[in-house]
Amino acid sequence: MEQTIRILTYNVRSLRDDRAALARVVRSCAPDVVCIQESPRFFGWRRAARAMAASFGLRVVIGGANASGNLLLAGPDVKVDAAEVLYLKHRRGYHLRGLALATLRIGNSRFTVGGTHLSMNLEQRVYQAGEVLGHLDGFAERNQTKSRILAGDFNSYPGSVEWNIITERLADAWMVSPMGAEFTSTGKNPYQRLDAVFVSRDVYVVRAGVPTDLVSQADTALATDHLPVLAVVRI
Repeated sequence: MEQTIRILTYNVRSLRDDRAALARVVRSCAPDVVCIQESPRFFGWRRAARAMAASFGLRVVIGGANASGNLLLAGPDVKVDAAEVLYLKHRRGYHLRGLALATLRIGNSRFTVGGTHLSMNLEQRVYQAGEVLGHLDGFAERNQTKSRILAGDFNSYPGSVEWNIITERLADAWMVSPMGAEFTSTGKNPYQRLDAVFVSRDVYVVRAGVPTDLVSQADTALATDHLPVLAVVRI
């Protein structure tokens, strides 16, 4: 049987909420790779990132403050072939945004993953949608990987201009094989889908969505102001 890979994306709101509940949510999903948004970005951020990863039973791959809060974590069976962080093109008056990238191996599966968090500003967000795709493709090509995964908080929704830019190149995993709940924001009263996992067309999606069958609603309400998205895929 082909190996499945579990990719989780989660906005943790700089760990301002219930950290024990957050750890229970992540552990319940048993992820191989986690794309974190809004990880700690100020004094002691590296130590805070390591402690958070350890509470999940994972380790830091790359990212944090040097990727504007985007952080990649991985389990013990994940091998890292390459990793880098970068800042997206900045516009004065808006938060600096970033991207964390890694080429990973799990068993015989090899793929590139990118984690990001797009701007609140529409014009900048539309530009960034194309920008992150370009960086993802370039990194994958340099590291000779066909399979690509892009995950994060996109501050937009299905059908928007920026969402359509991404889905011209990558598949929305929820649309391919939905399981669980769709909406990811807010954590206590979800009414919109801002968070997603996108995959290249060669990646087979087993399931994707807010894993309501795996996590406690009480914990997700306490953990942060977003809900996690879990995509189980085969490369």
